[in-house]
Amino acid sequence: MDSSSRFVARHVASLPKSGIRDFFAIVSKMKDAVSLGIGEPDFVTPYHIREAAIASLEKGRTSYTDNRGTQQFREEVSRYVAKNYGPEYDPETEILATIGVSEALDILLRAVLNPGDKVLYHEPCYVSYAPSVALCHAEAIPVRTVSADQFALDPAALRAAWQPGCKLLVINFPTNPTGGTADRAKLEAIAKFAIEKDLLVASDEIYSELTFEGDHVSIASLPGMRERTIFLHGFSKAFAMTGFRIGYACGPAAVIDGMLKVHQYGIMCAPIMSQEAAVEALRNGRDSMLHMRYKYRERRDFIVRRFNELGLPCHLPRGAFYAFPDITSTGMDSMTFAQQLLEQQKVAMVPGTAFGAAGAGFCRASFSTSYEKIHEAGERIARFLDTIRKG
Repeated sequence: MDSSSRFVARHVASLPKSGIRDFFAIVSKMKDAVSLGIGEPDFVTPYHIREAAIASLEKGRTSYTDNRGTQQFREEVSRYVAKNYGPEYDPETEILATIGVSEALDILLRAVLNPGDKVLYHEPCYVSYAPSVALCHAEAIPVRTVSADQFALDPAALRAAWQPGCKLLVINFPTNPTGGTADRAKLEAIAKFAIEKDLLVASDEIYSELTFEGDHVSIASLPGMRERTIFLHGFSKAFAMTGFRIGYACGPAAVIDGMLKVHQYGIMCAPIMSQEAAVEALRNGRDSMLHMRYKYRERRDFIVRRFNELGLPCHLPRGAFYAFPDITSTGMDSMTFAQQLLEQQKVAMVPGTAFGAAGAGFCRASFSTSYEKIHEAGERIARFLDTIRKG
């Protein structure tokens, strides 16, 4: 062991590395591999959005901005959120530009959590939620979701998981890695519980535009919830702007002000060219977003049908761009399945346990890659299953 490891804080040393990135690192060095592992659109950022970023540079717009973000960015976010999600937020005091949703969630946790506070979140979930809570010296409390419910958050399970000391609930609909969503009735029950227990709610809605069935409902739009919800969103998924690293948080002024303090000392501000590209996306990006969503839906229908044909039961995700097949029929655990599939057929899927204990017995397959690659992956998975079933 490197002797310098003694300098690493115990709470950091104990954190696991991202299971997603472990597989990505392997695949990046493997010739002819087909990756269903990374949740990144295979579409290039739409031309007019790229042009807005280029125009920013050509105009010499290369300076710092207000810590909260440019006035134009915050005003455009305010209009977009009000039109598409319901709540109206004051650009002056209730909106903050961030380095993606990842920073927004991180600074929210650091702004509101005291050591020993508890945070409820649903599993399987995005890999950073529990570690981000741990980094704040707080305790993450998972709420299990199941395939039989299409991985929707059951309000009864939420109530059963609650403990004294819970301060915050983190929700993510549509959900990474399962594509689970929440209809209005479930959200109303969750909102009622949050009000009853006086919980702050962090609502990560980064995949909301990529809802395939039904209308996306934001919990922030429900009665009594605007004043206790931090609405988190960004541009990476729906607008294929992963490299721009731009997101935002909307919420009550006092909480946003607390987040701003952490943001000021750690980040200063989001890049100005990314903010200006994001303004263009909000104003004129809908057609491109709808085109990408249509393509994702086509890919979803194919990959889910293929998994089911292969005897790997897979629910139909209602949002995001992930399939979450059940691999227990192979007799392998998630990690073994993913490792052997990668070694034998050069197909990368992420073991479900990377997303928490509730992901055991599943693997995540991203369909944000091309149809041709998804088809090829299906053929290779078929060969892999044929080999292990005959063996």
